[in-house]
Amino acid sequence: MANKDAPFGMRPIRMVSGEPFSGGSNRYRITANYDTNIFMGDIVEVATAGTITRVAASNTDPVLGVFLGCFYSDPTTSKPTYSNYYPADTNASDIIANVVDDPNVMFEMQADAIFPVADLFGNFDIVDNSPVGDTNSGWSRMELDVTTGATTSNLPIKAMDISQDPANSDVATANTNVVVVFNNHLYSGGTAGLA
Repeated sequence: MANKDAPFGMRPIRMVSGEPFSGGSNRYRITANYDTNIFMGDIVEVATAGTITRVAASNTDPVLGVFLGCFYSDPTTSKPTYSNYYPADTNASDIIANVVDDPNVMFEMQADAIFPVADLFGNFDIVDNSPVGDTNSGWSRMELDVTTGATTSNLPIKAMDISQDPANSDVATANTNVVVVFNNHLYSGGTAGLA
């Protein structure tokens, strides 16, 4: 059966040890008027002045983690606001993002093409779809870029397994869901993937 084409960025599923993911995240700041939307499931990295930014395709810097929403004072109403995504150019001085930054978390992510079992343990880049996210749900549309599979140590993610989701576990059709971990992470340096 063909896989469902419904990208969602990176969704935490469990720890590398096999324990359940507890929902743990840490607080990080987004600078006022940052000019890029950040969606739930997007990869983020540290930036200047103690803030974070969204990671785009072809980034080779170490990543920090996965964005899980943010809190800020709405610049128009001054009301406290929680959002699944950061709206670009928000002029608030108190934007706090929740980020899953533990390098031992495993995530599920949709591949943008057929993902064969032979590609497991390789390192991969991401692909940004257009649009990059859904402003209604707040979810990212980022996917694993199958064509970038390599041993390169500064690629952001490493494929570990095929999802057990029956709607997206077919390795013979496009959009397979893949279980991934961070490879090039701020808290643990990248390692070469298997050829």
